[in-house]
Amino acid sequence: MSKLPVIIGMGGINPAGRTSSHHGYRRLVLDSLKPQDALETRASLASLMGLLKKSEGAWRDAQGQIIQLDSWLPTLDTTLKSGTLIRRLEDNLFNPERVLFHKRATLNAEADKPLSFVIRKQQLPDEIPLDWQISDHGPGQVRVEVPGAMEVLTENYMRSEVNSAGQLPTGFDPKELYPSRNHPRGLQMTIYGASDAIQSLGIDWNTILGHVAPDQISVYAGSCMTQLDYNGNGGMLQARLLGKKVSSKQLPLGFAEMPADFINAYILGNLGTTGTNVAACATFLYNLRQGIRDIQAGTHRIVIVGTSEAPITPEVIEGYATMGALADDAALLALDQHKNLSRPDHARACRPFGDNIGFTLAESAQYVVLCDDELALELGANILGAVNDVFVNADGYKKSIASPGVGNYITMAKAAAATRNVIGEAGLQHRSYVQAHGTGTPQNRVTESHILSTIAANWKIPRWPVAALKSYIGHSLASSAGDQLACSLGLWQYGIIPGILSTERVADDVHQNNLDFLLQHRDVGTTGMDAVLLNSKGFGGNNATASILAPHITQKMLEKKHGKDRMKAYAQRNEAVQENSRRYDAAATAGEIGPIYRFDHNVLDGDGLELSQSQLQIKGAQKAIDLQVPNYYVDMCD
Repeated sequence: MSKLPVIIGMGGINPAGRTSSHHGYRRLVLDSLKPQDALETRASLASLMGLLKKSEGAWRDAQGQIIQLDSWLPTLDTTLKSGTLIRRLEDNLFNPERVLFHKRATLNAEADKPLSFVIRKQQLPDEIPLDWQISDHGPGQVRVEVPGAMEVLTENYMRSEVNSAGQLPTGFDPKELYPSRNHPRGLQMTIYGASDAIQSLGIDWNTILGHVAPDQISVYAGSCMTQLDYNGNGGMLQARLLGKKVSSKQLPLGFAEMPADFINAYILGNLGTTGTNVAACATFLYNLRQGIRDIQAGTHRIVIVGTSEAPITPEVIEGYATMGALADDAALLALDQHKNLSRPDHARACRPFGDNIGFTLAESAQYVVLCDDELALELGANILGAVNDVFVNADGYKKSIASPGVGNYITMAKAAAATRNVIGEAGLQHRSYVQAHGTGTPQNRVTESHILSTIAANWKIPRWPVAALKSYIGHSLASSAGDQLACSLGLWQYGIIPGILSTERVADDVHQNNLDFLLQHRDVGTTGMDAVLLNSKGFGGNNATASILAPHITQKMLEKKHGKDRMKAYAQRNEAVQENSRRYDAAATAGEIGPIYRFDHNVLDGDGLELSQSQLQIKGAQKAIDLQVPNYYVDMCD
């Protein structure tokens, strides 16, 4: 029978906060939540930002003073809100007021008088220019005279033209939570985000391993920009130009698939399938497609899918700004000139489908855990939703590699058809919505709105609700669809679709036929939407759209397949799992539990194997790996 990929856990970190227990989603609709839910998310944010911790059974502020949560947290509301989501660039990653660059200059000697300078002997170039005249100048120093001209680089600083970004919550630093050993920031976020997903399950990982053979687990995780800060590829390329040495870690830790490698090596000890698809801004959905195919084919029973992107570096900002893709300060001020602002409105830098001028970079790590429906019931796992399907298509021939094409029409059309197959025509028309790619660029607002309008008209959707998450947290590139998925799962717990609050009005050139752009929060109830379509468009023609099913639809499908008695038994097992998930959430907020990081833990070699022709048993593994692999070409063999 068919195997449904069920979402049983999620975790991560982005500008809205911690992903598990829907805290990131709740930050977006904080003022619309019930008081207790809002209080819990304020506490989660305060903990992340180093403003709150539980010690000796009492809640304490940053100074260690005992406080009462319900009266103290509201006093921090402005601090919590201003330190999350899109905001002015902070100086924890680099100082945007003093971005280092070098300027070329030519030093010319005066007439009949050579250039002269003193330098330490060990700083002389390995190959001394022929026209340099060198003489001693005290211990360890020499005087250099150059009769002509000399090329030099002078150290300079400039102010960044782009000063808006979706940064992790102010004060949160993932490297402080485990022995990070000079890991690039994207990998630090991987350790935190993937640990959050695993620990949010409410099921011990060893319990899962008792149900699943080691080769039936897959991990698909990566980044599209690779690790570009100094501890990764960025430092490897910069080091010698800065007069430093390349380290032994910068190159290997810079690989795009390193987030998957870190999950395997330091969190799970995974022996199953691993890797990543790199597909620009659609990377998360490409990996999700790979994961659900494993489950649907029956080759794997549990899959971890995710991405981690840390692109807020001066070089990446300058690269996108040079393309004219980012919302810089001058353009933001010009956009709001009718308001006579004295400084840019950084919090509203990203305005999808409105009058806008560019996207806003963001950092994010997002991970989900999926398994087949049979395993979900066996474990009593939390059912957050299910992945109906993911479609990927290229654009065909292009003029500009960065311009959009027809591929996204194909992915959206297939996803709409796949959604209708499950929830019916009425469900698609009246109980589905779209999380648009919605980057906040003039080109995107026209092209994506035309795609959505075309699809809606074809399936006779009268007013298809359209949301755009990047208006809150910015564009996290590879992780952007992971952000969309986490937000969408929150809807089915709290019933509110976050509106595009940064956009005051839909732009005149946006296609609006059959569409309903949500410029305010929309309360649809926890069962008011049966499905969401997540849309991603990436540079180079990397298009992907996912059809995600609501938990109430997922459970309805499982009851039809497995029967009411089986679902009743599942519900009983799930009670303990839900309680465990709540305990993890409380412990994470209290600062009583950190990320999983198992360095040099149970390292295996060839001596830990027992091999026969029928199976492979690995030391410590509860289940053996079956070597009775199928022959797909039996009709072609003797």
